[in-house]
Amino acid sequence: MMDFLLELRSEEIPARMQEKACADLARLFEGEIARAGLKADGIETYATPRRLALIARGLPVETAAVSEELKGPRADAPAQALEGFLKKTGLTRDQLVERTDPKGNAVLFAVIDKPGRATAEVLAEAIPAIVAAFPWPKSMRWGAASASSASLRWVRPLQGIVALFGNDVVDCAVDGIRSGAATLGHRFHHPGEITIGNAGDYAAKLRAAHVILDPKERQAIIRDRAAALAAEAGLAVVPDEGLVAENAGLTEWPVPLLGRFDAAFLEVPREVIQLTLRTNQKYFVLNDQAGRLAAAFICVANIDAKDGGAAITAGNGKVLAARLSDARFFWEQDLKVPLAENAKKLDQIVFHEKLGTVADKVDRVAKLARWLVESGVVMPASAGMTKEALADLAEQAARLAKADLVTGMVGEFPELQGIMGGYYARAEGLPDAVADAIRDHYKPVGQGDEVPTAPVTVAVSLADKLDSLEQFFAIGETPTGSKDPFALRRSALGIIRLLMDNGLRFAIPADLLDFFADRLKVQQREAGVRHDLIDAVFALGGEDDLVRLLARVKALQAFVSTEDGRNLLAGYKRAANILKKEGVESLPVTPAKAGASGEGAGVRPHEMPAFAGMTDGKGLSYTPEKEEADLVAALDVAEPKAAAAIAAEDFEGAMQALAGLRGPIDAFFDKVTVNDADPAKRTARLGLLSRIRAAVHEVADFSRIEG
Repeated sequence: MMDFLLELRSEEIPARMQEKACADLARLFEGEIARAGLKADGIETYATPRRLALIARGLPVETAAVSEELKGPRADAPAQALEGFLKKTGLTRDQLVERTDPKGNAVLFAVIDKPGRATAEVLAEAIPAIVAAFPWPKSMRWGAASASSASLRWVRPLQGIVALFGNDVVDCAVDGIRSGAATLGHRFHHPGEITIGNAGDYAAKLRAAHVILDPKERQAIIRDRAAALAAEAGLAVVPDEGLVAENAGLTEWPVPLLGRFDAAFLEVPREVIQLTLRTNQKYFVLNDQAGRLAAAFICVANIDAKDGGAAITAGNGKVLAARLSDARFFWEQDLKVPLAENAKKLDQIVFHEKLGTVADKVDRVAKLARWLVESGVVMPASAGMTKEALADLAEQAARLAKADLVTGMVGEFPELQGIMGGYYARAEGLPDAVADAIRDHYKPVGQGDEVPTAPVTVAVSLADKLDSLEQFFAIGETPTGSKDPFALRRSALGIIRLLMDNGLRFAIPADLLDFFADRLKVQQREAGVRHDLIDAVFALGGEDDLVRLLARVKALQAFVSTEDGRNLLAGYKRAANILKKEGVESLPVTPAKAGASGEGAGVRPHEMPAFAGMTDGKGLSYTPEKEEADLVAALDVAEPKAAAAIAAEDFEGAMQALAGLRGPIDAFFDKVTVNDADPAKRTARLGLLSRIRAAVHEVADFSRIEG
């Protein structure tokens, strides 16, 4: 058994592509050797900016010999059928084997023996195939050959191939590039060739040439050294694993260095400086001991500089100063224009060709935010604020929430929309509640994002997301498959989280209800709630309050995990199965709404008119058996209790009331014959089972529950 090394060396591979490229290389290699019946004991992949490498451990020297059998026609088949089979197998008639099948027919078989092949031959064929099939997100052609669309494509110009099986070169060529044992070390520290002996000395020889092969090791060096440099200066690195990985993908010999910038730039909002450092410069952000932004940064060089990196940090500091100067200019200029003036320019920005300008959207959102307060969906957080005052603040914040879109800073850093508006609002002395709402009205953006709780912010955030959904649905721009160009699924999830986390009662518009239901199902499944329990509640239909829906789901999940719940489910299914067998189908489910009261509250239409007056144990033409009478009595108690609990939104209590049916249902099925020969008894008892089903369906459609 021997190890195989493959290195594909090129010009710089973008950092963002390296991790997936490693996975693709392993996948393609495994697929190619599997065709020859080979499987490695283990596969390792590595990436640096200039190379993609694979080491396959424990490959045999040659593939195993195999014998393949192909079933042919019957021995007495027409000559044409036999001729076709012989052509397919490349054999003659006398080389075929005749066997008797289970039916006694003589059938011809071709037995083809394939001798083993040298693994090196298999590898030599695999390498060009892997290169040709490599799925780079973006690739290029180069040189004179690039005039042809048939020329080699690679992420950057491919420059060299190392292919070693054991100590021997696997001879192959890709687009004129011949495989060998030589590679290059670090571009500056060791630009000359180095010869690799085998997979075992590959990493060590690269390290000696100032190349650290393993990206995880490079990440650890960056992470640990950056933390040490910051600590020596009395500072702390703002954690950023994405930036660690990106810098590791940009360097073969990472050397973190600490630099500083003019503290006067700290007058600019923190988010602007952080974005400038991280996004534009790939620098790490530092805090002082009080958690404030420090006028310092950590960059990652790709060389060991003789002066300890002083020139590098000085040069990086100059570039950073220029960028921060631009940022400060935008900040200072933007502060000169009130948000209300900027808001007037929003009629120059098209929101959507069918939905008008951003100014049109702002007007809709402002009116909706005010309505959400005036209708009582969003209430003042304290007794000191009236509903009218809250409505005024919500409308004011909504009318200014998009004003920063026309500022210089957001033009330079689109990621800061909302955030900058909050800063500008505070700087011109607007109420804190308005500034906070402008800053946070896009939240929550993702699953882990903070959910606003301040009433003004909640009103504006809800209004903004609801308007987008209503308007895009109205013009038919709904998400399809994986496509969601207007992020409507994200808006719906944001609304769900706003409602849930703030306990808001809001009837979702009818045209959006199914869409919200699907989003809530996805959210709950991701949270670990069983899909069948979600379906059991959503199958009730007619519920437009997401808080109430979720409360039902949670109560049902807790209930079915108890013995009472499992037993009630078993009794329900037995009743439902009998009703189904007898053709007694239930009508569309119309659950009792929580909070309903008065005549008809919680009442469900009879499923068979013939059962009217025959399921209460009175007015029967026969004397009911004890277990039958007990079940009627139990239903008489359970039904009003469950209805009252649902009205109070006590869904746990409703299920506990139904749990009291467990014993009477079991006894009924043990002692009472439902399909009695007496038609009156049969009709009444089927009506009793129908009543059980109806009672349970007030809480959830138990027919959707598995188990």
